[in-house]
Amino acid sequence: MSDASDILPPSLDLPPHLSAQKYFFVCTLTVAAWDTLVLSPRSWRLFRTKGWPFLKIAYHFLRIFMPVEFTIVGVAFFDTKWSQETCSHFFLFEPICTAILLAVCSAVHVIRINAIYDKDRRVFTPMVALYAIQILITAICCGFYRSTPLLIGQGCIAEPKHSWVGIYWISATMLYTASFGLALSRAIRSLKIKKISYWKLMLRDGLNLYAAVFLVNLVNMLFWFIITPTGPEDPIRTIVTSMSAVLTASMTLRIILSVRGTLEKGGSYAVNSAAHSHSHPSTHVISTHRPAQGPVLSLQQPGTGTFNVPLGATESKTHDWVDDKASDQMGMSEVKGEGDFPVESGLGTPTSEDAPKGVKITIDTETAF
Repeated sequence: MSDASDILPPSLDLPPHLSAQKYFFVCTLTVAAWDTLVLSPRSWRLFRTKGWPFLKIAYHFLRIFMPVEFTIVGVAFFDTKWSQETCSHFFLFEPICTAILLAVCSAVHVIRINAIYDKDRRVFTPMVALYAIQILITAICCGFYRSTPLLIGQGCIAEPKHSWVGIYWISATMLYTASFGLALSRAIRSLKIKKISYWKLMLRDGLNLYAAVFLVNLVNMLFWFIITPTGPEDPIRTIVTSMSAVLTASMTLRIILSVRGTLEKGGSYAVNSAAHSHSHPSTHVISTHRPAQGPVLSLQQPGTGTFNVPLGATESKTHDWVDDKASDQMGMSEVKGEGDFPVESGLGTPTSEDAPKGVKITIDTETAF
């Protein structure tokens, strides 16, 4: 009985690690395609918003660049007609494009973290330093890749020449670790202002998104240094790199979509924007239509009754019916009818005979949560 390797072509007779990598890359392409499809409605709504801040530009760039990159990489990986000569001119495509993809994703993280910390230089400066280190290291490491020596029909895969090239992913993992840690710290601090459950806190601040980016890059980094290849033709070190890049871009897109309000300067933090979001008007009516009892202060709020508070007898000419504290809160006053109301005189007695019967004052009050 002849060996299966003598019957099957090289494209089907794959080593175990290479076969696993091809299956895993199919999963990567599925995630990229599904993510592009699911986010299409929200992408269109974002596209129609006014202005083009950096986060909006980065969103649409990642949404197009990520599936295009890995579609091209997939063609090179699965095309059975690619020779090693062709691959030698193409293998740098994936590490260079992935470096660009990670650079844009990391820029989004830096800008967003800076925004939720209210532009704190003590946070922004270290994040920019990590970002600069990532750009420098990934650019250098792209020069230390090579084409995996596979048989014709087994595909074109780029792999590192040395194990230390794994710092390519260490630099990105360092930044995403800092991003996740800072986002988590900011979320915990916000509980002192507004108490909510941890589940709602995670969803409100997108902590699951930051955690996903951190974990997928951590796993990828561990694969680089823990997994040992069986030979020069074994690309096992790069088995998770494509999935890591796709998930990093996917979660970063959702981080942008989770920003509340405008995307200018990275947006704002949820607690800050919600602190003044609830207000309700109240109406205070000062009436002088009861000469026998003196002026009356009527307090009226939506959903409640009207409360009449006598302010004093008519003969009390020196009574001051305007409280200093209340006057500071007055947002709008409306005088119905014609005539002058000398508030300083004490009773607010009309100066003309055809004066109106009262003064209506509307006050807007705000409640912080």
